[in-house]
Amino acid sequence: MDTAHTTPRREALTGTAGLLTAAIGALVGLVAWLPYGRSSLSGAFESERNTAVLFLGLPLLLLGGTLTALAAFAAVRGRWRTALTLTAAVAGLAALGVGLDVLAGPQAASDCGSPC
Repeated sequence: MDTAHTTPRREALTGTAGLLTAAIGALVGLVAWLPYGRSSLSGAFESERNTAVLFLGLPLLLLGGTLTALAAFAAVRGRWRTALTLTAAVAGLAALGVGLDVLAGPQAASDCGSPC
């Protein structure tokens, strides 16, 4: 077998696997967001909504899922610097999400008070 003919094919297969990994990571991020999005956008007491879950939480979870999957893909391929860089980016996104409280539910659901 000539290595000149197998290299482009191997690169194409690796690229396709990376794309599928990123897409699966984005889907996992979406699935992780769904419980928060449903409860925050459907409204709680007196139809109070928290749109920050949609405008901040969804993009952060989609990007976080994609970066986590790509970090795992890079680690499996033996590219440790890339995997560590992507892991640091995921940690930064997680810190940003916690700081902005993007997965908070509606205020009425969290501050129920004594009747609950």
